[in-house]
Amino acid sequence: MKVIFVIVSMAGGGAERVISILANRFVKKGIDVSIVMTAGDTVAYELDSKVELYCAGEVTGGSVLKRVKRIKNMRDYFKKSRDAVIISFGPGTSFFAVLADLFLKHPFVISERNDPAACPHPKLRNLVYRRADRIIYQTKDAMECFPPALQKKGCVIPNPLKEGLPEVFNGEREKTIVAVGRLETQKNYGLLLEAFAAFIQKHPEYMLHIYGKGSLEKELKEKAKAVGVSSNIVWEGFQTDVLSKIGRAGMYVISSDYEGISNAMLEAMAIGLPVVATDCPIGGASMCIQDGVNGLLVPCRDKNALTDALLKLAKDRELARKIGREATNVRESFAEETISNLWIDQAEKALKN
Repeated sequence: MKVIFVIVSMAGGGAERVISILANRFVKKGIDVSIVMTAGDTVAYELDSKVELYCAGEVTGGSVLKRVKRIKNMRDYFKKSRDAVIISFGPGTSFFAVLADLFLKHPFVISERNDPAACPHPKLRNLVYRRADRIIYQTKDAMECFPPALQKKGCVIPNPLKEGLPEVFNGEREKTIVAVGRLETQKNYGLLLEAFAAFIQKHPEYMLHIYGKGSLEKELKEKAKAVGVSSNIVWEGFQTDVLSKIGRAGMYVISSDYEGISNAMLEAMAIGLPVVATDCPIGGASMCIQDGVNGLLVPCRDKNALTDALLKLAKDRELARKIGREATNVRESFAEETISNLWIDQAEKALKN
């Protein structure tokens, strides 16, 4: 079997991380793998040398000519692999992949990566998704957002945890809070900054380390000054080896307004960090976290609830240790081998359609 993954680029991000894990695992199983990038050739993750990379275009800036050229390049590439299964990630990428494959009739798998309600063009997205032989959703809640015809084509597969994660740290944790993710509206770092400002009124010894880059970096730094927490924040930027840096942290926080299944959150749980997460659509956090057992869930956009959860873990270090220990069980339920096999099964079903 040959598989062609289609994604915007392989720069830092959750979907890109999943593709890197799957591509490397597929190659180990003897599957021919290539990755078609529609808008750039940036690769932030380590890939097996057997994985073929192809850049079909660049950021278009709205240029129709560049978009047409992108589709032509993708189509030419698809023609060279008539026996391949195409796996595209997200509605935008899938739109271009479907156009490029018009009348070529490749087996098609589409992966829905986020909250369907956040899509600005749901009717067009659903039309594109009808082309798929199989659709992979991250959560049951996500699948139920779609019409019955698209649900029938689908299954729920959570994100995989890559192998070789750092060992769980069992010593006294540092008085640090860490957050990992793009500095974009979806992640609602503004909420985290406000909650952290209230938190350090009682725990001024804590530092907040934020890992990630994005369009809101300047705005968020200004907000940090406005709420008086600049001296307690370290802006770490994007780093591929983030897990080796956060293993001793006191707690991990994700404050998103909506999310699929956060890879960064899963990895934080896997290495034993006590996690506080917003219980946001489409149920990714609640799929992984049992509140009070292996993490803490708080309502979206609720500053007071988020502050209280941070204070709870800072005050009760034994609870934090217990939650962190329980969280490591995700290593088994989201194991790379298990999840990769589920993806292969869907690709095989697409081939048979």
